[in-house]
Amino acid sequence: MINTSEILQTIQMIDQQHLDIRTITMGISLLDCAHTDPQAACTRIYDKICKKAERLVSVGEEIEREFGIPIVNKRVSVTPISLVAAASDTNDYVPFAETLDKAAKTCGINFIGGFSALVQKGFTQSDRKLITAIPQALATTDFVCSSVNVGSTKAGINMDAVAEMGRVIKETSLLTADRAGFGCAKLVVFCNAVEDNPFMAGAFHGVGEGDCVINVGISGPGVVHHALQEVKGQPFDVVAETIKKTAFRITRMGQLVAREASSRLDVPFGIVDLSLAPTPAIGDSVARILEEMGLDVCGTHGTTAALALLNDAVKKGGVMASSHVGGLSGAFIPLSEDEGMIAAAASGALTLDKLEAMTCVCSVGLDMIAVPGDTTAETLAAIIADEAAIGMVNFKTTAVRLIPAPGKVVGDVVEFGGLLGTAPIIPVHPYSSAAFIHRGGRIPAPMHSLKN
Repeated sequence: MINTSEILQTIQMIDQQHLDIRTITMGISLLDCAHTDPQAACTRIYDKICKKAERLVSVGEEIEREFGIPIVNKRVSVTPISLVAAASDTNDYVPFAETLDKAAKTCGINFIGGFSALVQKGFTQSDRKLITAIPQALATTDFVCSSVNVGSTKAGINMDAVAEMGRVIKETSLLTADRAGFGCAKLVVFCNAVEDNPFMAGAFHGVGEGDCVINVGISGPGVVHHALQEVKGQPFDVVAETIKKTAFRITRMGQLVAREASSRLDVPFGIVDLSLAPTPAIGDSVARILEEMGLDVCGTHGTTAALALLNDAVKKGGVMASSHVGGLSGAFIPLSEDEGMIAAAASGALTLDKLEAMTCVCSVGLDMIAVPGDTTAETLAAIIADEAAIGMVNFKTTAVRLIPAPGKVVGDVVEFGGLLGTAPIIPVHPYSSAAFIHRGGRIPAPMHSLKN
């Protein structure tokens, strides 16, 4: 039974501590939309998305009104388009992205993910066509998000794909230079990508998923921060237990929304993603949670340990609240989307190297990192390779969302607005990695990948 105290606590979390459901994401399989005629395939794709997701926004808004729970985004993820478009007799995949964008606008959703390819072990011709199309696709669409998986613990790292993605990020930035390289904010490079991620820009609907499913991503850094203010100076055992209990309450709300949306849309419930997703709003920051544990500023010594505790405690608390936990689940550290991290980076306390160390223990990786516009494609690729190596060796998902902002230098900032926030330009190493990247080939999987 839910008692009066719990109801009042939830109201306080929503009203004063920025608690919300970050996204309801409908995953839709497009495998049955494949056709040799690309125009026919696009028509099938548009029709299926619009049919499945026509009530997604209205149902989300109904739940918001009835339960008083803010649901910030309503989104769709689809089967990686490199798989769907493979049957089509065309070399140009940009029309597929434009079809996704048109469907998103018709349904009124915030973003649509799945202009994606999985190339951890090698390329198909369709993969190559899709990757080639990414810069133009992201420059000419508003709501389409793209992702490419370049490595996995089982397969190793496809360094040819890593090199190519460095060039793709650079080109995407230049094609959207009028928007400070905004196209790159819709592009994620993964290692160990998951099939049920509800968060953008990396969401896609995996081939192991059903025809249609509802996944929910929760939030709540402000709630955790507030809870830790009640245990100042107490041992880390108490800190961990406090975070676990708070994550449990947050996740129960996510489970409620997911079940309700599933029932009303007559679509199976997939997972709840437990991730603490920050926003640029004051009081909704993962960095401030770490500082509440006793750090003077996020990025100083001890930051990685504090983040490890937070990530683990969130998972432990969340898995007790829902029998279907998935996605990424933990704590996000997107630089431009977290006001505390923006401040830490602007002060020089939080550097790219420290962020990389933090990704060893957080949910994802180097997220929404703005770097100087003259950063070379090889340097971008080398940063991707480092992050992919962390994911590969540690059996975890890692990702890179880099934005080389055209014309910007260290000390400048770029404004993206909304949840994407403000990104300070942070320095990269001035030394070249070009010879390393130009080797190509594949970094082999680690020995401990042989678990069969």
